[in-house]
Amino acid sequence: MDLLQLRYFQAVARREHLSQAAAELRVAQPSLSRAIARLEADLGVPLFDRVGRGLRLNRFGARFLRRVDRVLRELDDARRELADSAGLDRGSVAVAAETLLTLTGLLTEFRAGHPGVNTRLYQSSAATMAEQLRIGEVDLCFASQPLSGPDLRTLELLREEVLLAVPPGHRLAGRERVRLEELADERFVTTRPGYWPRELCDRLFAEAGLRPQYTCESDEPGATGDLIGAGLGVGLVPEFSRRTITHAPAAWLRLDVPDCHRSLTLVWRKDTYLSAAARRLTDFARDYFRSL
Repeated sequence: MDLLQLRYFQAVARREHLSQAAAELRVAQPSLSRAIARLEADLGVPLFDRVGRGLRLNRFGARFLRRVDRVLRELDDARRELADSAGLDRGSVAVAAETLLTLTGLLTEFRAGHPGVNTRLYQSSAATMAEQLRIGEVDLCFASQPLSGPDLRTLELLREEVLLAVPPGHRLAGRERVRLEELADERFVTTRPGYWPRELCDRLFAEAGLRPQYTCESDEPGATGDLIGAGLGVGLVPEFSRRTITHAPAAWLRLDVPDCHRSLTLVWRKDTYLSAAARRLTDFARDYFRSL
């Protein structure tokens, strides 16, 4: 058993598909298949069930994957720690967020002050971010709802009111406040389940005994304000986003409901090594959002 076999196994276990894993690893599929077969022979148990032409991780494989994830994460942590200690480079940091528009201003200023830090970005739902942290794919997550999983640390960066945005000329456009019951027949622009605007909207309506009428569901929370301004419906938009709407304007109202806010937090694993680059970004993000 060698390190390369473990990385091959990890990729196949995550994908449960040989050709996709081979493409990700940039190796020939027959070579990958032979490496997995040698690993299974060495361990004395099959790690996958062969289903037709596909693979499915079995109970042995699932147990082994938990250990392999831990071993490879420790090795990656050790590599980053040694590089930081030796000053070999300026480092890199992998970041995930529900919308990357939240990070544009932050990263513009961070990269200007730290040009040697390589930053990799992912746009992910809350569930995906939790999994990315678990497997070590990302160092930091900018989350607007709690992430599930053990050994997570959070730092609140921003707490802001969430407003109701309506298109120009809408019947509510001249109002300052509105009750949720007045929105029962409105068409709502929101995100798909898993992103914070949808979770907040579902919760508020459920607590009022109502059901929202969704007319537009996207995977980009940052686009909601522009879609509302274009006349597709009404929706919930955080105060911070008022300055990022780039096209059609919208009118803004406060909702007469309790706890209508967004808390933007920075989340990382406390049981892994946080590189110098990740620590610099953490400190920078804290100061950046405090200054807003």
